[in-house]
Amino acid sequence: TQQRELSSSAFRRMCKAEFLNYLRIREWQELEAQLRQVAKQLKLHVGHPADEPDADAIHQALLSGLLSHIGLRDPDRRDYLGARNARFSIFPGSGLFKKQPQLVMSAELVETSRLYARVNAAIRPEWAERLGAHLVKRSYSEPHWSKKRAAVMAFERVTLYGVPLVADRLVSYGSVDAPLARELFIRHALVYGEWNSRHRFLETNRRLLEEAEELEHRARRRDIVVDEHTLFDFYDQRIPPDVVSGAHFDSWWKHERQRNGRLLTFDPSMLTRATADEISEADYPEEWASEGLAFAISYHFEPGAADDGLTIDVPVATLNRVEADDFSWNVPGLREELVTSLIRSLPKNLRVSFVPAPNKAREFLAAVPPGEEPLLDALERWCRATTGVVVPRDAWDWSKVAEHLRPTYRVVDEGGREQARGKDLEALKEPLRPKFAQALREVATESGLARSGETSWAFETIAASFTQHRAGHEVQVFPALVDEGTTVGLQVFGSADEQEARHRLGVRRLLLLELPSPVKRVVDGLTNAEKLGLAGSPYPSVAELLEDCRAAVVGAAVDARPPVRDQASYDALKAEAARDLEAHLRAVMADVMRALDAWRRVEKSVSGRADMAMLPALTDLRAQLARLVHRGFVAEAGVTQLRRYPTYLAAMEQRRERLASQVDRDRQLMDQIADLEEAYLHQLDALPEGRPPGEQLRQVRWMLEEYRVSLWAQQLGTPYPVSDQRIRRTLAR
Repeated sequence: TQQRELSSSAFRRMCKAEFLNYLRIREWQELEAQLRQVAKQLKLHVGHPADEPDADAIHQALLSGLLSHIGLRDPDRRDYLGARNARFSIFPGSGLFKKQPQLVMSAELVETSRLYARVNAAIRPEWAERLGAHLVKRSYSEPHWSKKRAAVMAFERVTLYGVPLVADRLVSYGSVDAPLARELFIRHALVYGEWNSRHRFLETNRRLLEEAEELEHRARRRDIVVDEHTLFDFYDQRIPPDVVSGAHFDSWWKHERQRNGRLLTFDPSMLTRATADEISEADYPEEWASEGLAFAISYHFEPGAADDGLTIDVPVATLNRVEADDFSWNVPGLREELVTSLIRSLPKNLRVSFVPAPNKAREFLAAVPPGEEPLLDALERWCRATTGVVVPRDAWDWSKVAEHLRPTYRVVDEGGREQARGKDLEALKEPLRPKFAQALREVATESGLARSGETSWAFETIAASFTQHRAGHEVQVFPALVDEGTTVGLQVFGSADEQEARHRLGVRRLLLLELPSPVKRVVDGLTNAEKLGLAGSPYPSVAELLEDCRAAVVGAAVDARPPVRDQASYDALKAEAARDLEAHLRAVMADVMRALDAWRRVEKSVSGRADMAMLPALTDLRAQLARLVHRGFVAEAGVTQLRRYPTYLAAMEQRRERLASQVDRDRQLMDQIADLEEAYLHQLDALPEGRPPGEQLRQVRWMLEEYRVSLWAQQLGTPYPVSDQRIRRTLAR
């Protein structure tokens, strides 16, 4: 408008006054006129001046002719990297000088003091990539398997005349290098299992492979399962070349599985090498049978790991029914290595008698049936029998035995949740005993077997045992009467051995409470000689001694019959025990008097002074005498064993008489029985407080006494054959 109203000179003066460059305005006017003329010739529609121009479209149109005039900002050098490694800066007079966009295009590059870009515009990388698609260069790096996308991905870099348009764009690599993408897909998705897919053959193949790998964990070898290259070749031979991703595979397999659904399922025989035939299922069982229960075994081969070796799952509810000795032999496949390590753990002065250790281990395992007695007991006996060398229990150094040769015990609750874990089963039992007791109380409550304070038979028929489901096992529990002192109760226990031990004492107590006691009449009718014979005893009074004799008589009646579990059998037992009770009491009293007479003689002979060389033997005699005669020994021994007391004490007298002249011989005989006595006392001490010894342990006690008779007074004879081996077998049971 001003140009039309003013003259040329006046318009020029106005531009100067308004700080406008007259020449730039003329250039702009001429450019616009030229563009309108070209548009008219091309019959292009020219928008109305009031329309909003599309700036991006204009810039993209200009960019198509200025692809070599683009630049990427370098923040370190504060300039732009242009085509063919040229470096330029935005001209200070440009409107973008202060903004400094990431990517620009320039109408012209002018070199003065430095290379400057004039008439600039900010552009987007994707414009240049699209317009220069025929000129850009693409490179790819780090092809890798993406579990999320189920495809092989890589990072793409796009440059135009050396100017980076895209730095690390994640793209599918299948269209770039199909063979490599296919290889990575097969290896990662199918061989390594890095693919979230529900194809049935994958789950089947995983299971078959785990079963094959289990052999390696059991045998502790890495040469059984085939390597990943064999698995890759299996898939490579069956999958088409164009399958390069999870989507491609799903599309192909959808049709292929209808024709051959087992095409990609492993054959179990292809997963293992010939060495797998050397592994026997019997050598590495999946379950351990003990005390009528089956415990799951798992194997893990990772030296140095906490769970390296085999792990045995023991439910809390059955914890009291197993001992560490039950598992001492380990599984057959590890026994030779275990015995070899134990022999090598001995001190040198003992170890030299058992070399080479592997050969001796094989000889031992061939000669000794496994499981009849604890491993160390059997090994010590075999060492003594074959070489004459006595190996003390503390000579075995478990710290030199590899950790995987000692089972790991995993105590689990009813839901299979782990409660404790460790190598020492007895140590695991102690803090978990309350949980076991709670489990038994629950069983007793559920079954109505929780009674206390009874003084007569007030029970229904007591089952010998019944089962409850605990921690995934059909667990047997054993109800029994319990001696509460002045009353009798009914409880359930975790083993038949404890049931037997408690039930016999509970029934005996019930009979003692119900049967009239003849003790007062017997005491009143004692002669002076009888009173004198009974006076010198560990009992505080004659009446208490005779009450103990009465308990022995009643106990003999209980032991003579099968366990009573109902009212009828109890009444029959009660009638039998009441018959001639006083006469039986007087007969037992006579046996006690003979035993006490011999006891006093032996006590006098072992209490005097002696030479230093005889002290071990005298200490052993005093300990034996204390076990034989003490307060409560009559009922503890019972009627039958009480009759053998004079023989036991006579053997002790003969040993004492010959001791001075046969010290060395006596020490040799002591060595034969010392470890047996120690094993018996160890098992006795291991019983929880208040638990009486079971039948087998009571039998061992008297077998040891008979064994002493056979060693020191053989001419006195024994009522049954007794030997080291028989005692060990009974101890193991």
